[in-house]
Amino acid sequence: MDNKALFKLPYGVFLLATKADGKANACITNTCIQVASNPVRIAISSISTNYTCELLRKSGKFTISLLDTNCSFDTIKYFGMQSGRDVDKLADIPLPEDENGIPYMGWNACCVLSAEVVDSIDLGSHFLFIAEVKDAKILGDGEPMTYTYYQENVKPKPAVPAAEKKITGWRCKICGHIYKGETLPADYICPLCGHGADDFEPVYD
Repeated sequence: MDNKALFKLPYGVFLLATKADGKANACITNTCIQVASNPVRIAISSISTNYTCELLRKSGKFTISLLDTNCSFDTIKYFGMQSGRDVDKLADIPLPEDENGIPYMGWNACCVLSAEVVDSIDLGSHFLFIAEVKDAKILGDGEPMTYTYYQENVKPKPAVPAAEKKITGWRCKICGHIYKGETLPADYICPLCGHGADDFEPVYD
């Protein structure tokens, strides 16, 4: 089986939040779909070992905020790349709350859904929660962020090693003059400040 085929499935980017035993937490997830219309029900998936998943299994209630394309990588990193077991993510962030006291994204989100779990399935690596939507609210008119958009436009690209970059010129470290070309002649003299090739650094594409 070619697992790359699964990468073609469309996903969104969401903030999943819940509260149990007086503790609220939120994390980033990419799986939320509507599965029924009467009553309105959605399905979300959460990594089994996530602290948010642990709290959700206790509370049975959550909010899911649909992030928009203005949401920054810093926000996604903050909620999605550290554990609520180690950091109180909500201690210093004044997020609004729904009628159950569960926080949701107060900025860079299209809408928020408040839901109550009606069933759950242990899938091993993840828990699947089926929930009935109890409330829904439009928060803004931004475009919903898809996982593809996040990968292509929000997530920082890995730095390209210098050895793999193409040299397009050489810059004089003394005056800033740029010699255009991949190779700087060994006897080149800067026409502006008179310094030699040893004082030039490569300019990459």
